[in-house]
Amino acid sequence: MSSDAFSQLDRVVHEKGRMAIMSSLAATPELSFKELRELLSMTDGNLSVHIRTLQETGYIAVTKSFVNRKPLTTCSLTPVGKAAFMKYIEVLGLIVRQHQSTSQLLLETK
Repeated sequence: MSSDAFSQLDRVVHEKGRMAIMSSLAATPELSFKELRELLSMTDGNLSVHIRTLQETGYIAVTKSFVNRKPLTTCSLTPVGKAAFMKYIEVLGLIVRQHQSTSQLLLETK
């Protein structure tokens, strides 16, 4: 298996917490901070740091508003974020296919 495929993995997305956020937002167009926190069982601080990293990279958009005089923070994938996530999934698929091919060759030679 080529290590080149591993080097193509987006390090921003690859971190467990950020991958969970990106996956959640890929499945649901918009989630509130509270929804993400509960869905992913993250602390406020941990989730905030990951959201900031994804926002600074341009992968998610963060919108702050008020609902019934209470602050509401929502997150959604940007077009750049959607593209980055899809590429990440493609590279993972490539790694899996390469691993399957290598495993199959090893089994055939035994």
